[in-house]
Amino acid sequence: MKKVLLIISLLAYGWVFGQGNSKYVNPFIGTDRMGHTFPGATLPFGFVQLSPDTDTIPYNEGNTYNPLVYQYCAGYQYNDPTIVGFSHTHFNGTGHSDLGDFLLMPVSGEVKINPGIASQPRSGYRSRYDKNSEKAEAGYYRVYLTDYDINVELTATQRTGVHRYTFHRTDSCYLLLDMMHGIYNYDGKVVWSSLRVINDTLVVGYRQTNGWARDRFIYFAMTFSKPIQEYYLLNLDKETYTGFWRRWNMDHNFPERSGKKLKAIFNFDMRSGDQLVVKMGISGVSEQGALKNLLAEAVPYNFDEIRYQATQSWDAELDRVQIVASDEEKIVFYTALYHALLSPNIYQDIDARYRGLDHEIHTAIGFTNYTVFSLWDTFRALHPFLLLYHPLQANDMILSMLAHANQSVHGMLPVWSHHANENWCMTGYHALSVIADAWVKGIRGFPPDEALKAMLQTATYKSYDGLDEYMQLGYVASETSSTSVSTTLEYAYDDWTLSQMALTIGKDSLAKIFKNRSLNYRNVFDYETGMMRPKKRNGHFVKPFDPLSTHNQGFIEGNAWTYSLFVPHDIEGLMQLMGGADKLEAYLDTLFTMVLPEKYYENTEDISKDGVMGNYIHGNEPGHHIPYLYNYTAHPWKTGLKVEKILKTFYRNSPSGLCGNDDCGQMSAWYIFSSLGFYPICPGSTEYALGKPAFKEINLRLENGSNIHIVTRNFHADKPYVQQVLLNGKPLLTPFIHHSDLKDGAQLEFIMGKSPKI
Repeated sequence: MKKVLLIISLLAYGWVFGQGNSKYVNPFIGTDRMGHTFPGATLPFGFVQLSPDTDTIPYNEGNTYNPLVYQYCAGYQYNDPTIVGFSHTHFNGTGHSDLGDFLLMPVSGEVKINPGIASQPRSGYRSRYDKNSEKAEAGYYRVYLTDYDINVELTATQRTGVHRYTFHRTDSCYLLLDMMHGIYNYDGKVVWSSLRVINDTLVVGYRQTNGWARDRFIYFAMTFSKPIQEYYLLNLDKETYTGFWRRWNMDHNFPERSGKKLKAIFNFDMRSGDQLVVKMGISGVSEQGALKNLLAEAVPYNFDEIRYQATQSWDAELDRVQIVASDEEKIVFYTALYHALLSPNIYQDIDARYRGLDHEIHTAIGFTNYTVFSLWDTFRALHPFLLLYHPLQANDMILSMLAHANQSVHGMLPVWSHHANENWCMTGYHALSVIADAWVKGIRGFPPDEALKAMLQTATYKSYDGLDEYMQLGYVASETSSTSVSTTLEYAYDDWTLSQMALTIGKDSLAKIFKNRSLNYRNVFDYETGMMRPKKRNGHFVKPFDPLSTHNQGFIEGNAWTYSLFVPHDIEGLMQLMGGADKLEAYLDTLFTMVLPEKYYENTEDISKDGVMGNYIHGNEPGHHIPYLYNYTAHPWKTGLKVEKILKTFYRNSPSGLCGNDDCGQMSAWYIFSSLGFYPICPGSTEYALGKPAFKEINLRLENGSNIHIVTRNFHADKPYVQQVLLNGKPLLTPFIHHSDLKDGAQLEFIMGKSPKI
């Protein structure tokens, strides 16, 4: 009945896709240069990200890191001339990578088993493609492979990637499956893999990889709309011992193969114009789990029905925000919202089973399990945005973090985790921020005592990244860590979030301990320079000291100018150290107007000229709160001017329209908040700092059905200054609002004028 109703609905709509706000999504934004986004098909928080990969740059050359691999964190670069195939898992906008599982490539004519090189496309199975044919929408992608005369279309469900290949040549039509392919790949990354041909339309398999995730298992089940005519399961690895398997010809039409270097070739009988539909369900649990996902989500529906469902899923999400803006502005905004809803990713099968951090199979009871927690990036704006926009899902993400801690041999919350692995990327322990932020903002769907226990275990685990020394000295020494200052500042902030959580559930003594620990930022403040500075174990500051440098100066992905402002939990205290509000304002003015010589970032992966404004680096996260610090000075209107300039300069409707890694939606979440006219400077607090809205009118429908309606009066280029802000008709006396003002709906009015109002 469900399928019948869907078909009727499709006919009623005349097979027209993207009639809601999904039509404004441009998945190509950020696919050029440093954005590291992917253009392929996926659903909100979907486990599958089915997308083209344009090259196979190895992670290393011999024993040396290959810097070119950094361009391919998402597997795709917009201006590349060839496509090597279509794989089923990708990260959105990360600065390191993994995944790229189960690459498929349709082929007509001669089959090659290696991808070859881009400068010689005929050297392998890769193909040139017609750039004008390439189209990407929310939940859909298509391209024409010129070397094979094949039209490729992709769509997806939560756990299934769906391909439709239209063949125009009838000679030797094949589908190649590369089990060796991956992103940030190297010889030996695949620990083991397996393939089994169940029948002429069903193939299953799995692989275990050792990469950013040190021990990762992923499984698939794949069906074809046409029967396989013949097939080859190839192991390119040298087999020292073959036992009695040698009596078989295991390469040709033999239904099972295992090894480290597997590839498969499937031949189909095709006529010109014939279509081959391939559906691949994936699972972190088992082949059976992948098959269940496939059967439940994709098998009952044809390609166009699944595409339509994907479009509807995106419209349901994106239509919750309506803005009065030009089409160009809508494209930038709704693409940012799209990117902010790509991760964290659902990580459980249709039956709620999932692989845990302990590699046991668990069942998620009462919650949906999620993965891909890029917390160093996303605690700043993405998770606060999800708390406002998707509190139910945000609650499940916290329950997923608590499950992670329960399954961890360290008992720690995730730092940067994906696919049942902790990869320990970046610094701090920012899951504490996400949990505390949720609790103080009224989320009550997780056990507070269990959460606090996990937070405490994480914040006191002595062997973690200089934490023992931090607890003894009150800072991480420069001899211990090359990121000693960044780490100290982040620990201090996270400690404050723990104190807030403890305070709200009546653990006053614990709250006091960690409130005091949160003042450790003072221990790395140098009164002589007026900046945060690396300190040795003997208490002396490191010399020489260059506040513009990121190399061996105690900072990660930023310099002293940026990190000296990372005390979001105690800005008043920071201002006292700096000499008062006027000193802070002068510091900010200089930061935004000074010149940062290119030598300080020209060889740095995570910083590029595209994202630099003075010495403010928007293309990286540590400084995202900085424009809003003017709200603590005598001239808060400067916040609105700076935010407006950043929005217009660093976010554009083009493949290079992101000035840095999207970092699992953090860059996009900053854009969304800033477009709304407010921003969470300090997650763990209920407070938002005001800027100014990017549009004349915005209506955001919350998960509970209420609305945040934002109106900008006198919205005109010659009236750039906020004169007054009204909340539900009453003037605000400070440039701040609280979560409680918004969570049940609100009317915000920004009154603009031609000159600043003091």
